[in-house]
Amino acid sequence: MRKSIVSPSPVAATPIPYLWRDLERIARVEITSEDEAFPIEHALGKTESTGWRASGTGPQIIRMHFDEPLTIHRIQLHFIEKATERSQEFAIFAGSGTELREVVRQQFTFSPGGSAEEIEDYTVSLDGITVMELKIDPDRSHDPTQSRSHASLQSLRLA
Repeated sequence: MRKSIVSPSPVAATPIPYLWRDLERIARVEITSEDEAFPIEHALGKTESTGWRASGTGPQIIRMHFDEPLTIHRIQLHFIEKATERSQEFAIFAGSGTELREVVRQQFTFSPGGSAEEIEDYTVSLDGITVMELKIDPDRSHDPTQSRSHASLQSLRLA
């Protein structure tokens, strides 16, 4: 057996803000609704802002068409709900053209007196992505047609 002991060498980490893609520049976005005071640009920018909010209640879709195929290693979503207790579900689909596959699905509960924010950070390995779709059901406890909750997204970042 041949054996050697090596000492670990520190790796210089690239600061996270510099890894995030400029979604406003590289994607065309389709949305099912938008409150004009909370446009989608506020959730897709590189800096914190007021985020996006749907103008209508019930499930919503945010679909991004990328100018060139992307390799995506990380997806980060940030949701805030300070007013209403509710259970929310989101799902992310990604692929090329009309061939989309589910990447992640998550449910969580907002409780303004306790948990009013949810940050999800996923390490993924997605190659050749031309379309990414985020489906948000803001109120899983009700029939989607009877929902009184508005979907919102504080930020979506890709690296």
